[in-house]
Amino acid sequence: MAASLLNLKSPFSSSIKHLPAPRFPRPSTLLRSTITSSSSSPFLSAPATLKTRLRGGETLYGLFLLSFSPTLAEISGLAGYDFVVVDMEHGPGGVSDALPCLRALAATATPAIIRVPETSDTWAKKALDLGPQGIMFPMIDSPKLARKAVSYCRFPPNGVRGSAHTVVRASGYGIDNGYLNNYEDELLIMCQVECEEAVKKVEEIAEVEGVDCVQMGPLDLSASMGYLWDPGHKKVREMMRVAEKGVLKTGKKKGKEYDGTFLAGFAMPHDSPEELRKRGYHMVSGAVDVGLFRNAAVEDVRKFKSGLVEAADEGKDVDQEQQEEKYWSE
Repeated sequence: MAASLLNLKSPFSSSIKHLPAPRFPRPSTLLRSTITSSSSSPFLSAPATLKTRLRGGETLYGLFLLSFSPTLAEISGLAGYDFVVVDMEHGPGGVSDALPCLRALAATATPAIIRVPETSDTWAKKALDLGPQGIMFPMIDSPKLARKAVSYCRFPPNGVRGSAHTVVRASGYGIDNGYLNNYEDELLIMCQVECEEAVKKVEEIAEVEGVDCVQMGPLDLSASMGYLWDPGHKKVREMMRVAEKGVLKTGKKKGKEYDGTFLAGFAMPHDSPEELRKRGYHMVSGAVDVGLFRNAAVEDVRKFKSGLVEAADEGKDVDQEQQEEKYWSE
């Protein structure tokens, strides 16, 4: 009986052969350190951080998670996204809701980035204590605010971040002895440029020490320019190009490696992920989880409803033919 059960195949197996293999972490590749006399236990970590991959010249593709669903977070990681942004700015969840999502992503070795609701030391502290690989600050419109954002991410004397590193998840609840030595190098600090004033100062923002990445915000930018309903307007696209060039101007390529501030952005209906990549974006977010589900749900209902209409039309045609046959037979 057991043998027969083991040989059973899923009815869906033939339709998912094209999917990538699940990316469950392998302990042999996750060890940060080995057990030595000075280390009581090893600490598990992803083999390559986002910053390491970006500096190596990779273009990373990610997803925004607004649903705060750990299941969708896990599916996103298994699907192969390079990163997932847990969005506390526009999503309904808070810190306690984000934590299960980070755990689900960690199970698939997928780096998490947290977008905080506002640029404040309190929100940054609570988000960073969860242990994401990146943090995104919204509405950064000046170098001064960018410097404040960086200071919220660093412990004194380099910043103002409150310290509970002996017990929080970011340090493996105090088990990771190397946390204080590594956290600045491993954390990706992202500042969002989302208005005209910010675009005017984008080079200064990108050059602030500690700012690793500038994330473009096309929807808020279009709204600030008076084109809330038309983010693809020519003037908005022109302003986006100015900002993009300003960020990329700060970087230099050394072979395949990149030294400078990274550029990140959202794909839009008028601006595909491929177009962003061609323009030099280092990080591209191609979708939002609720948007993917919405599109799939609307299409599913549309197909069924259209099928009902077609069936009804076919029934009318049959009735008409029967009526005509009856008329002539009489």
